Amino acid sequence: MNADVMKNGRATWPDVIREEFDANQLNGRVGTRLLSETNRVRVWEIRLAPGERIGFHRHVLNYFWTAVTPGRAQSHAEDGSIVEAVYSAGETRHFVYGKGEYKIHDLKNVGDADLWFTTVEFLDSTNAPLELGHEARDMASSQRSLPPNT
Repeated sequence: MNADVMKNGRATWPDVIREEFDANQLNGRVGTRLLSETNRVRVWEIRLAPGERIGFHRHVLNYFWTAVTPGRAQSHAEDGSIVEAVYSAGETRHFVYGKGEYKIHDLKNVGDADLWFTTVEFLDSTNAPLELGHEARDMASSQRSLPPNT
């Protein structure tokens, strides 16, 4: 991953971005779709067409992501920085959080092709998992109940 970081502070973010950040402090939906959940892991997919973004969410669990496709993205981070990154297909990054540690950010596809990641969160991390709500779990349950090859 090649990244450029601009540290301008949250005051320079557009109002709509600052308001969304404030409203999503405890959003545990770290992907666009929960693919699977067991008593050990949550497996997420992030698929973003050019110009699409996933809103602010909080990472509290140890996790890793793998870029399925190459692409470019922009992310607003809690410290006010804006990160622009270039990803390679197959690139993988691992993250570990200590007690009370977390990261809040969004992700926007600023490239010209679909951007696709798989993220795996480990539920036995130091911090307790954030609640997702029934919608995300219902989607993951329906995916598990599909017959093979569908």
